[in-house]
Amino acid sequence: MIKLNFSNLRGDITGGLTAGIVALPLALALGVASGLGPMAGLYGAIAVGFFAALFGGTPAQISGPTGPMVVVLAGLFATLSGDASLIFTAVILAGVFQIVFGVLGVGQYIRLVPYPVISGFMTGIGAIIIILQLGRLLGHEPPGGTLGALSYLPTALADINFSTLLLGVGTLIVALKWPPALGKYVPGALAALIIGTLVSLFLPVPILGDIPSGLPSLHLPVFETSTLLLVLEAAFILAVLGAIDSLLTSLVADNMTRSRHDSNKELIGQGIGNTVAGFIGGIAGAGATMRTVVNIRSGGKDRISGMVHALVLLAIVLGLSPLAAQIPHAVLAGILVKVGLDIIDWSYIKRAHKGPRWDLLLMLTVLLLTVFVDLITAVGVGVVFAALAYVKQIATIQLEELKKIPDTLNDPKENALLESLRGSVSIFSFGGPLSFGAAADVGHHVREKVKPGSKVMILDFSRVPVMDVSAAMAVETVASDAIAAGRQLVICGANDEVNKVLEGINAHHPGIPNIGNLHDALIYAQNHVSKLEKKSASGSFEAVTQS
Repeated sequence: MIKLNFSNLRGDITGGLTAGIVALPLALALGVASGLGPMAGLYGAIAVGFFAALFGGTPAQISGPTGPMVVVLAGLFATLSGDASLIFTAVILAGVFQIVFGVLGVGQYIRLVPYPVISGFMTGIGAIIIILQLGRLLGHEPPGGTLGALSYLPTALADINFSTLLLGVGTLIVALKWPPALGKYVPGALAALIIGTLVSLFLPVPILGDIPSGLPSLHLPVFETSTLLLVLEAAFILAVLGAIDSLLTSLVADNMTRSRHDSNKELIGQGIGNTVAGFIGGIAGAGATMRTVVNIRSGGKDRISGMVHALVLLAIVLGLSPLAAQIPHAVLAGILVKVGLDIIDWSYIKRAHKGPRWDLLLMLTVLLLTVFVDLITAVGVGVVFAALAYVKQIATIQLEELKKIPDTLNDPKENALLESLRGSVSIFSFGGPLSFGAAADVGHHVREKVKPGSKVMILDFSRVPVMDVSAAMAVETVASDAIAAGRQLVICGANDEVNKVLEGINAHHPGIPNIGNLHDALIYAQNHVSKLEKKSASGSFEAVTQS
């Protein structure tokens, strides 16, 4: 059930109007950058902006075309030789994927991506956007793709169109240096667009040209066997990137509004918006951080503001298309360079050398993979490396805990029992979740640290909430070693989850007691040692008698 909150209507209208004005130059520029044209950018901003606001889970969020989505679309445009029908099919399917993500509850997992991975990923996307615009600033139209744009750069430098270069750089300077005081009335990007376009009237530079006006036409999905796999892959990438981009922006909105978004509902809203965008010939979009911040600072708090932002853009499409036709490519290139610079994570880059070196290396790896390979590979490799590093850290902590064979115990009764068993018992206490990371070394460390004269070995799992099969197999190895050495193994403190895993692979071994707590395990060890000593004494007495 969708509920509209009218308690902040004035603030929402003001925020929506401001966000719509800010979104105009960005939608035009990102539409051109995608290869599908400025109107595709506007249609995408309208569809995603309206429906993501109406159905999404972040009330103050403004959605529309973003840098990460455009990078994928530009690559797809080059691969499919500009076949717009297939690209719009990918956008529709991306929306469907996002709806499925939301229904399945994937949103909570997307938020688990480590920060260095996100930083490297976003910085890489910012670098790609800048690289793709360098040729356009020099007055050329470089081939598609990052590598193509870089390889074409020497050719562009050999034949610079200085009018285009000056106009593009001037636009960039206006966007960067626009006074904050004036920005309250005219956003920097919009000021750069207007000033750059007016200056271009006196310069021989290429412009956008004829732009269709009016309502968009319907684009039904097209499926071709030869390109189906490519379209599906692009759709999945768009869905994942859009989800990450949107949920990161949702966190920003939460911090500013002191609220909490609904991740899965947000994915469903974004999915509906992108599906509609594909049907009307718009590019894919996601939650846009800068536009969301502008909306909130201008008074927007609820979903009405996002809907107003989309309606503002719709009014512009219906009435101002002839004016947009006069915008030069160089002006949009300058604005896009500003977008790229804003996406780069300068804050982390400035401080990264002071943090853990592994995190910096991870960030740089993701950055390079993003720029020179592809986005999904970059995120996938980054998440896997981060997960392995985390598992290694936890494994190291677990093994360090295992090495600490206690000489004294905190509980007086347990400590008294341990004192009475001095030299006859070895206690190994596991700390935290026991996983495959530590499993390979558990047996080695137990063999290394067990006291040579120990008759009883206690494995204390009282601080282990969960255990995986790899760790259970390591326990089975420890049990086999103890039996082979003639020691009595005792397991204690294992909860139901841990016991279930141990019993599932028969790691207990017949005859190995499983006791509820360490105190009772020490009493069992005391009785067992006492029996062994009595048996030994009896055997010695019989030997003396016989002699």
